[in-house]
Amino acid sequence: MNGDTELRIVRQSEDDAVPAAPVRDLGTWLDELTELKALVRQGPDPAATERQHGKGKLTAHERIELLLDEGSFTEIEALRRHRATGFGMEARKPYSDGVITGWGTVHGRTVFVYAHDFRIFGGALGEAHAQKIHKLMDMAESAGAPLISLNDGAGARIQEGVTALAGYGGIFRRNTRCSGVIPQISVMLGPCAGGAAYSPALTDFVFMVRGTSQMFITGPDVVQAVTGERVSQNELGGADVHAATSGVAAFAYDDEEQCLEEVRYLLSLLPSNNRELPPRTPASDSPIRSTEALIGLVPADPSRSYDMRKVIEEIVDDGEHFEVSERWAANVICTLARLDGHVTGIVANQPGSMAGVLDIEASEKAARFVQFCDAFNIPLVTLVDVPGFLPGVGQEHDGIIRRGAKLLYAYCNATVPRISLVLRKAYGGAYIVMDSRSIGTDLSLAWPSNEIAVMGAEGAANVIFRKEIAAADDMEAVRTQKIKEYQSELMGPYYAAERGLVDDVIDPAETRSILIRALDMLRTKHADLPSRKHGNPPV
Repeated sequence: MNGDTELRIVRQSEDDAVPAAPVRDLGTWLDELTELKALVRQGPDPAATERQHGKGKLTAHERIELLLDEGSFTEIEALRRHRATGFGMEARKPYSDGVITGWGTVHGRTVFVYAHDFRIFGGALGEAHAQKIHKLMDMAESAGAPLISLNDGAGARIQEGVTALAGYGGIFRRNTRCSGVIPQISVMLGPCAGGAAYSPALTDFVFMVRGTSQMFITGPDVVQAVTGERVSQNELGGADVHAATSGVAAFAYDDEEQCLEEVRYLLSLLPSNNRELPPRTPASDSPIRSTEALIGLVPADPSRSYDMRKVIEEIVDDGEHFEVSERWAANVICTLARLDGHVTGIVANQPGSMAGVLDIEASEKAARFVQFCDAFNIPLVTLVDVPGFLPGVGQEHDGIIRRGAKLLYAYCNATVPRISLVLRKAYGGAYIVMDSRSIGTDLSLAWPSNEIAVMGAEGAANVIFRKEIAAADDMEAVRTQKIKEYQSELMGPYYAAERGLVDDVIDPAETRSILIRALDMLRTKHADLPSRKHGNPPV
């Protein structure tokens, strides 16, 4: 101490001493933590769980347990709470803020999952809620693992205003950034209205449950107020509507248990990210198994119908395949299957529906599927039996040129191994679009029953020989003769092969073995793309 500075030490008297807090051991803290986490899982209102079950719905934790391998879930930010004030929000600050986030495994492989908890604010999204989802999405992208959302929420949290809307913007941006990088699957297990519906729309696959899940931009009350139409929630945006009419949902199921089990199956067919190949499983089905049954399944008469699914079942391992959007645009089949244990995407015309013609919806459905397979290194096999594009004023006015071009763009842009097989007819522009040699398929095959031409023989003869037919005494006889002449000249089974547009005409009994050998050969295919930011596909 010097003369200018005085150091004073103030000591409390014994009478003023504050009692020391009791020392707590770690066991006490752990007991409190265990109790707290049990309360968090239970939710702020036990009756809310009963109400959820009463609607035939599971809780968020129950859904996650069904989706993931037993005991594999690791939750993050379970103790997160919102910071909003006003409208009574400061008095209601439940843990988790209405969304469960974390990671686990499906069939032993890591996946990330978030699940709206409808028991808390109706699953509505607020600032903290959104930030939890943003963090999980960023983790999934960094880890290179699939992202699954279990959706059961009432949209943006009105009490938090624009910050809730901004939260959705962050989700949409991440959905877009992760597109083609990691598989994204949306499972609709409750309502999804307004802008919230755009996140599932940006993901790769949407699953829905009948009776309990709905998606729409404007609800029934708004629809009635604006248009006068009376409609229920399920009639407007239920699972069957989106699975069969709008095409928004790729899959629809009767209950949550079956739905989540099918999500697990889909994940078993997909790679974790775009840098990996899909998982291969040992095949019990012989790669050289004969497919003689195909000869009886496909009628030689190109005008006769048949079910292309039976053809696919005969070709793929054990007859198993997982069809996408089965009830929407049924005139084209898009399905995932295995050939000798390797996952393969199959696009096929379906003569059993609209004669297998391509229209707007079929083109968009197949284009989306081709793009997905190409993004995630899934080879493509295209089974062709197509009479052309659907004619009509409605198709032209609704944009068949622009929207049909989506499928053409998708195939031309795809760099995965591609094989096309013409079973019977392949006419006009539809032949080109269905992954023909001219747009870059790696291997073009055909059965001896193939007819590849600008149009069917009857229509071609009526155009080319119309004057001769009109001038003939026996018009029908001349027409028949000219049809046969056109068939023999331009539609013979070896015409395209002679011109190098078909690599080989094969025995249908060898279809499976030839496809497997060809895919094995193409497994190491590498394609260099031109330098560009991205293309500008027709949308």
